[in-house]
Amino acid sequence: MALSEITRAAILQSVAEYDRLDRDAFLHRYGFGPSRTYLLRIGGRDYDSKAVVGAAHGHLPGRDPLGSDEFSGGKDHAVKLLRNLGFEVVVRAAD
Repeated sequence: MALSEITRAAILQSVAEYDRLDRDAFLHRYGFGPSRTYLLRIGGRDYDSKAVVGAAHGHLPGRDPLGSDEFSGGKDHAVKLLRNLGFEVVVRAAD
């Protein structure tokens, strides 16, 4: 498994699935909790960044989704990948 294999197209497929299922169903399907710090922002909507990245791995040919315990969602991992692919990542507002 390498996060570097994940493509922009796979992220967009994951986001489309997130939109189709809704947030709770998407997180449940892939076994993720809500993002604590970082959110992927596309078109004015926010998405749980780590869950989107984990699901995106499953959109690659011959690959399975990654579980939440298989990689870090932090700034040096999932966030870095998303930014390198040209996506906007924002810090979650305090509740």
